[in-house]
Amino acid sequence: MKNIFSKDDSDEFINRINQLKNDSQPLWGKMSVNQMLAHCNVTYEMVYDNIHKKPNAFMKFFLKSFVKKNVINEVPYTRNIRTAPQFIISRDCNFDFEKERLIKYIIKTQELGESEFNEKESLSFGKLNSKEWNIMFAKHLDHHLSQFGV
Repeated sequence: MKNIFSKDDSDEFINRINQLKNDSQPLWGKMSVNQMLAHCNVTYEMVYDNIHKKPNAFMKFFLKSFVKKNVINEVPYTRNIRTAPQFIISRDCNFDFEKERLIKYIIKTQELGESEFNEKESLSFGKLNSKEWNIMFAKHLDHHLSQFGV
């Protein structure tokens, strides 16, 4: 598993993102490359921007009890896995804008480092340690960059 807090690994993710083109086609799934970039940004929006609604008590219990273990383990996501509603991007998105945003989020996360994320509260899963945050970030990025062949 790559380490999003490592400069070398973060740079590798950024290099992969920079290989994407506005007309890159997915190897699977329905999202355009623009939507995929916006989709990947949602993870970081939930950490840094206060724009997503917190799940209610029942939904948070469900997410912590049944979803969390699949998100924070090192087993790669399968192709065409279902996604949470707040991650579904159906609008048109600007490739350059979403790409730049994602790169900035990755850099910010790497620069803040592991200590910033140890026992940090997740919007959906409660407190996570830095290893769990790393898996969540890196696994998601790798899945979608692989989806577009980079």
